[in-house]
Amino acid sequence: MSFFTDLAHQYIDGEWRPGKGSWDIIDFNPFDGEKLASIPVATAEEVDQAYRAAERAQQAWADTNPYTRRTVLEKALHLVEEREPEISDAIVAELGGTRLKAAFELHLAKEFLREAIQLALRPAGQILPSPTEGKENRVYRVPVGVVGVISPFNFPFLLSLKSVAPALALGNAVVLKPHQNTPICGGTLLARIFEDAGLPAGLLNVVITDIAEIGDTLLEHPVPQVISFTGSDKVGRHVATVCARNLKRAVLELGGNSALIVLDDADVDYAVDAAVFSRYVHQGQVCMAANRILVDRAVEAEFTEKFVAKVASLAVGDPADPATQIGPLINSSQAESVSKLVDQTVAAGATALLHGRADGNLVSPSVLTGLAADSPVLHQEIFGPVALLVPFDGEDEAVRIANDTPYGLSGAVHTGNIERGVRVGQRIHTGMIHINDGTVHDEPIVPFGGEKSSGLGRLNGDSMVEAFTTQKWISIQHGRSQFPF
Repeated sequence: MSFFTDLAHQYIDGEWRPGKGSWDIIDFNPFDGEKLASIPVATAEEVDQAYRAAERAQQAWADTNPYTRRTVLEKALHLVEEREPEISDAIVAELGGTRLKAAFELHLAKEFLREAIQLALRPAGQILPSPTEGKENRVYRVPVGVVGVISPFNFPFLLSLKSVAPALALGNAVVLKPHQNTPICGGTLLARIFEDAGLPAGLLNVVITDIAEIGDTLLEHPVPQVISFTGSDKVGRHVATVCARNLKRAVLELGGNSALIVLDDADVDYAVDAAVFSRYVHQGQVCMAANRILVDRAVEAEFTEKFVAKVASLAVGDPADPATQIGPLINSSQAESVSKLVDQTVAAGATALLHGRADGNLVSPSVLTGLAADSPVLHQEIFGPVALLVPFDGEDEAVRIANDTPYGLSGAVHTGNIERGVRVGQRIHTGMIHINDGTVHDEPIVPFGGEKSSGLGRLNGDSMVEAFTTQKWISIQHGRSQFPF
């Protein structure tokens, strides 16, 4: 496909070039196995070149009038709008996203670009009083300099853009490393859009590579001051460790094991709809997905019957078909892992109300119940189309079960009494929770992030200013200070 081959390059200092590594990253369509592109990997030397290019370009960009920076982002938004059909096709082809998922991702991407446009004008300074006579304290918000961004495969276009656009808007330069499974949608596609929008060379660099080639060069390099990482908690812990050792700021958006709680006074039909979407959108490859669906025993039978019936009706198949609701997992390793997990859980005593099977990278939905309280599957993130139904008796037990996880990203509570839902939500140790809604939400101006093993820091809105700028104190003595010697 020429769309992919045209973008199958490294993008460093405004130049499109092949990587100098001795092996290639192969970009496959996860549904039919079609080879989309072959990309020679970037070496550690090229990572250095990307960071040095960013360092050279950044100061002039920081000094650029923020209204001018905003214009580039406005042009990028217009280009995304104009190219939406081809970007949608790329999401379907490269990551197996359904048409619905592609539309969902692009809608959010445009919203986040609109917010990034406003962010260019957001940083504000302060004048603070001083106990010293004649002294004036000015506190400036300034760019951190260069930001390293590492993005995942599940929402690659959105989640790369979500850090890249605000960082650029606030006067920084960026080096982006997309996931190896989505090098185009998560990487060079953004480079092409910003290049065409008039972003000066060197401000956005994209390196397509792997830790097997570059080790921790991307993290340890002396130039970047902030690393924004979205991915698994296992890798996130490593990123945090390396950043701490090198005195860098890490913004980490990691995994989840969210609970969707259905209380005894919930609208069962509505809760079923919310739970099915929250668990199975993009085949369950979503950090905010409702891994665990907790149901009060008073409505368990009704909810379970309706939930299983709706899940069984989901169309599994070619993501390019608009009727498809469940497409392929990202690769064969993930498909095998999810299938094995279901089989092991059933063998350990769980009941499969639906037992999904793998057909290549397509894995049909599973619904498991009758899980022992200490079942390992209840305490881990499942990046696939598997729902766990867990009954409970009363709010206290629901809260205890919901909190019995190392994660704390998202969640939901369904109830006929909104304030009851808020009270329950306040007791759950999670960064985000939604009353009478699904668990999968992201909005441009709300603080997005998790607790416990689900991450460090927040993104979106004013949190972007905190993430990608720093404060600088400049004091002015209008009189004369008195010194003790």
